[in-house]
Amino acid sequence: MSRSSLLMAGVFAAGLLAGPALAADDTITIGIPVGLSGANSVVAPSVVQSAELAVEEINAKGGILGKKVVLEVADDASGAAGAQKAFDSLIFQKKVDALISMETSAARNAGLPIVNRGKVPYIYTSFYEGRSCSPYMYVNAWVPDQQVAPIVDFFNKEGAKTYFLIGSDYAFGRGMLAFTKEYIEKTGGKIVGDEYAPMDATDWTAILSKVKAANPDAIITSTAGGAPNVTLTKQLRAAGIKSLYGNLAVDEGTAKSMGPDAEGIYIAGSYFTNIDTPANKAFLAAMEKKFGADLKTPNDLSVPEYEAVYAYKAAVEKAGTTDAAKVIPALAEVAVEGPRGTIIMNKQRHAPLTMYLGQVKGDGSVSIISTFKDVDPGEQCPKLK
Repeated sequence: MSRSSLLMAGVFAAGLLAGPALAADDTITIGIPVGLSGANSVVAPSVVQSAELAVEEINAKGGILGKKVVLEVADDASGAAGAQKAFDSLIFQKKVDALISMETSAARNAGLPIVNRGKVPYIYTSFYEGRSCSPYMYVNAWVPDQQVAPIVDFFNKEGAKTYFLIGSDYAFGRGMLAFTKEYIEKTGGKIVGDEYAPMDATDWTAILSKVKAANPDAIITSTAGGAPNVTLTKQLRAAGIKSLYGNLAVDEGTAKSMGPDAEGIYIAGSYFTNIDTPANKAFLAAMEKKFGADLKTPNDLSVPEYEAVYAYKAAVEKAGTTDAAKVIPALAEVAVEGPRGTIIMNKQRHAPLTMYLGQVKGDGSVSIISTFKDVDPGEQCPKLK
């Protein structure tokens, strides 16, 4: 049996344990389409763990509106075709009450028409390229308007004048780097190269040869979260490239999986494990207690999942029902106090976020360099009411 099959079996078994057979009226079901296979397979287990902890905590305190919360996890294979199957199954066969998920942009874009057809509330918990809008979707993770400036401004102060951009050839990679290119040029920098590879690329040799020839002051990458980050970084280090390295897509868990190759990468995000707050310490302690040696490193792709489950709970309780027509407006009004602080998705279906600029250390942890409070997501979905 493949590793992904084993993981899916384990998740399914965990779901059975967490949600015994009850009448449909006695449960609220949250669907989680996520990349258990494909590019996101490196980080997906941590996302599922975060959702499992949130549901366990909520059920221990009486559930939502007195109903037990259960999870339905489906593998979207990190891409469009898999997402269509996963969304269709969760919405029309499993009849979930809501979807809460971290996914690639390719998976999200493929799933959104199905969400719109099924009229199911959908909280997207992955950082992404921005400006994806649906009457049923909210986003509690960062967009480039919140994430790019901390890295580029820092590199500029370090003396960087020339930049080389590397991305995965899909919505996230191209969208993030289009924004980054514009910001670099606006702040006086010069782009000396930008190259893209397929989402599932494993050989970056040709692109890295171009990087070495251009000899930029700084490199900024934006690949599909997970496996492509690992292969690109390992090959970049092996090539002996010494430019400043900013990564717009790596999470703390993936950085740990890279080993010493990750050391020195600059990243900006809304969550790192060493955020020194009582809420984050309590969250980490609860994760450690529940998962022990099996714990996957909490990160900027998994913590928003935990908080989103609580946001859905708050919205349902405010609405007094799981009826999507009433839950949707409530999602913009409720606030969640979580590991990242206070999160409220009240800016055109997106959330102002405290952002951190950090640098990865040799053990994969992140040293926080600067903090930026309540960064506005900017114009995202102005036409949605």
